[in-house]
Amino acid sequence: MKASNFEFRFRYAIHLVIYAICFVAPWDPARMQGGGRSLWSAASLQLARTGIVGFGAASASIVIAGILASFVGAGLRTWGGAYLVLGVAEDSRMHGAALVADGPYRHMRNPLYVGTWLHTLGLALVMSPAGGIAAIVLIGIFQLRLIGAEEAFLSAKLGAAYAEYCSRVPRLFPALRAQYAASGASPRWASAVLNESYFWLFAISFSVLAWRYDRLLLEKAVLVSLGCSMILRAVFPSTQTGRAQQA
Repeated sequence: MKASNFEFRFRYAIHLVIYAICFVAPWDPARMQGGGRSLWSAASLQLARTGIVGFGAASASIVIAGILASFVGAGLRTWGGAYLVLGVAEDSRMHGAALVADGPYRHMRNPLYVGTWLHTLGLALVMSPAGGIAAIVLIGIFQLRLIGAEEAFLSAKLGAAYAEYCSRVPRLFPALRAQYAASGASPRWASAVLNESYFWLFAISFSVLAWRYDRLLLEKAVLVSLGCSMILRAVFPSTQTGRAQQA
């Protein structure tokens, strides 16, 4: 289940395409007509039907879960990105000159991909039920394909050192205690926050605006978050250096 070189090279564009298609959800007649429910309202209704809580409490619970997922996703990506070389993180090629295990990489092997999927959980609530579920599934599958490609590359490139690392550090579910000795790399927090600014802007805007239960407003917030992030990164280009291993 490995991604092709084409998929890895254009992974950012593919993510955007998946999100855009799922927002439009052309297979959902109600969405195409400009109506229909959001995933958060549909999920709230299903939770309320269990009789455990009322619809209001169910809706608030779903929104809180989405907010938490968004912030945890942004935090994971920032923590992981703080130990990555910017060129490595965004290059269309895979890199594996050395194994460097610091920060979240001592607890899990793929914090960036897990962070993206958690972000998708929050983002999907803004979509229609069909689009949101599709986004969660498709992004999850694509993340696993990218992980498969990277781990195969690093195994071939780094050999026994990477095999030992994989045997000790979980792939997706973080260990509470660090499973690998730190290499001593210093995090670049300012660059990491800048690089992941879209995820933070979305998490903040979602936490503020979700309580208005206005899907159109939240969709605009997604676009504004993406636009502001692009402007910030253009105005304040990152010069981060550090981690040599692709993640």
